[in-house]
Amino acid sequence: MTKFKDHFSGHAVEYAKFRPRYPDELFEYLALIAPRHELAWDCATGNGQAAVGLARHFDSVIATDSSAQQIKSAQPNDRISYRVAPAETSGIDSASADLILVAQALHWFDIDRFFKEAKRVLKENGVLAISSYNVLEIAPEIDAIIWEFYRETTGPFWPPERELVETDYKDIKFPFAELLPIRFEMRERWNLHQLAGYLRTWSATQKFIAARGFDPVDSVVEELGTVWKNPEEVREIKWPLHLRVGVWNR
Repeated sequence: MTKFKDHFSGHAVEYAKFRPRYPDELFEYLALIAPRHELAWDCATGNGQAAVGLARHFDSVIATDSSAQQIKSAQPNDRISYRVAPAETSGIDSASADLILVAQALHWFDIDRFFKEAKRVLKENGVLAISSYNVLEIAPEIDAIIWEFYRETTGPFWPPERELVETDYKDIKFPFAELLPIRFEMRERWNLHQLAGYLRTWSATQKFIAARGFDPVDSVVEELGTVWKNPEEVREIKWPLHLRVGVWNR
């Protein structure tokens, strides 16, 4: 059995507070292409953000995560059943889900085993959607500092699975009848302190802190302050959001 790669339990509260929110348009699109709206599975739900979005369009949502700490920090909702379970052995009934969503998490799975599980759980003509996003965009002079922090400072601490995100999962063999790729965009309006909180949720940042004994975000915030000027100023932040979608035909 594949060992659960837990990169987020130690800072689950911060993860819930500082991760960007998925756009309503994403969930509207998923509801549009799903054959029915009885049950959706949000796999690797994390803080439950995507599960809440799905709950606006589906009668019920099962939201699973291997991390009990993440589930503990998830957003409560009457339509959502939160469960601690690995992606590859969910415990969800066979042929029960109209839609499965994996948001920014597929790279942590045993992918072949997960695809097998997804096929088991999906109904005929059910939909599997996997989404990913990479480094944020604000303004060229700010983006350059963030990219240096991503590539140079935290770069050695990113796990190898991160490469799948950088290629938008394009190189993964997708054993479903794939629909045309579609892109969305996540947006937030944050000040510098909120951006710093987000940078600290990166798994590589947490590994850096554990290895080196100090927080590298402090230095990058100081550098960002030279171009941000007023740290309380709110700026628009964007993340291009990539989506691969397939239909399961038994």
